[in-house]
Amino acid sequence: MAAITAAMVKSFRDKTGLPMMECKKALEEAEGNEELAIELIRKAGKKTMEKRSDRETEAGRIAVCSANGVTAMVELLCESAPVANTVEFQALIANIAKQLAEGPGAATPEELLAQGDLQLQFDDLVNKIREVFKLNRICRVEGAAGSYVHFNNVDGVVVAVEGDNAALAEQIAMHICAMNPKAVSADDLDPAVLAKEREIAVEQTRQQQAGKPENIIEKIVEGRIKTYLKEVCLLDQPFMIDTTKTVGQVATEGGLTVKSFTHWVVGK
Repeated sequence: MAAITAAMVKSFRDKTGLPMMECKKALEEAEGNEELAIELIRKAGKKTMEKRSDRETEAGRIAVCSANGVTAMVELLCESAPVANTVEFQALIANIAKQLAEGPGAATPEELLAQGDLQLQFDDLVNKIREVFKLNRICRVEGAAGSYVHFNNVDGVVVAVEGDNAALAEQIAMHICAMNPKAVSADDLDPAVLAKEREIAVEQTRQQQAGKPENIIEKIVEGRIKTYLKEVCLLDQPFMIDTTKTVGQVATEGGLTVKSFTHWVVGK
């Protein structure tokens, strides 16, 4: 009998979508012949699913788990919203987030799925539902953090902070979800992006204020850049709960320093 290697089992699993142990058993019975193994599986009444690269995974969910000073966020994609809303799919993504928070961490989605029995859970649900799943993104923050997942579970945020004010950190995460800043502060913006915005502001101002002295043009441009920064920089944005203050002011008053944030929308 031909030796059935782990690589052979993985390749066959990728082609059929069946659980690993079923793939190994079928390959052993077929002495390594994949076509015969598929025939044996079909004769046994089991379905296979050829995973095609052209299948779009446009639906899914985001889940967050916090444990032992670690906050984890994961994005699990599938093909349709009804599947994403099933109890089984919700349980799977919750288990994945829990493992990322409580386990040793992982550098890639593939590395995370290899921990515990997550891959088995993943494969079993794929086999049951017959849709393509993809663990698309993972995020793990050690230390103080706030998190928020919108009620539709397709919009999630984790914000890393310094300081001890969990309630405020969560409110800032909620603000990020609603206002969608691009960076914590101007210092974190891509210089090329900021330069392009300034270039556009200068051109618009010169067209609209033709004949004005250059120093006046520059003052108008600076005002437009400040307005832009309020739109895209978290610390410069009016805080959604108290718009008389900026997020930066509220954070300082609450004893927090915002270090970074991760904001995901499913499939984007």
